[in-house]
Amino acid sequence: MTSEPVVADLPDTRSDGPMTGAERVVLEHWLELYRETVLLKIAGLDAEQLCRRSVPPSGMSLLGVVRHLTEVEAYWLRVVLRDEQDVPDYYCTEQSPDGDFDDVDPATAQADVAAYRMEVERCRANVSDWTDLGAPVRGLRRGQQVNLRWILVHLVEEYARHLGHVDLLRETVDGRTGY
Repeated sequence: MTSEPVVADLPDTRSDGPMTGAERVVLEHWLELYRETVLLKIAGLDAEQLCRRSVPPSGMSLLGVVRHLTEVEAYWLRVVLRDEQDVPDYYCTEQSPDGDFDDVDPATAQADVAAYRMEVERCRANVSDWTDLGAPVRGLRRGQQVNLRWILVHLVEEYARHLGHVDLLRETVDGRTGY
């Protein structure tokens, strides 16, 4: 008996986007493309498959990456961008600093993916409300000022790096490959 997928199969609506677009348009396009890619890469898998640590000795799993990206979105686009002080630690705590990767559980897979989607929506709105790529944002990163341009470039890098992991993890779960 096969369990239900946590994320149903999705149509692939990704495109190359505005190849001669303005800086902000291009940066936001790549971030959105990678956000969509995360969901496409985990679509069709059940909770057990999402939690499988399939590239030993690594403790990474597909769900761990999703959980990590939830924390990344909240940190950069709420704590740093807007200096929000009430952002919860979704998974990483003092007792479990790598809880995003270490504490995955099939029982929470649906809720974890829902948290990712919710955080992306909230963070997407935060970015759209911030008009100036070059002005310092409200919060600090390790005591230093950054701007939205730096944050968006960093997020594109963060997603690209972890989507490489996701490619390998997905392939070892069920053989599926592809962009």
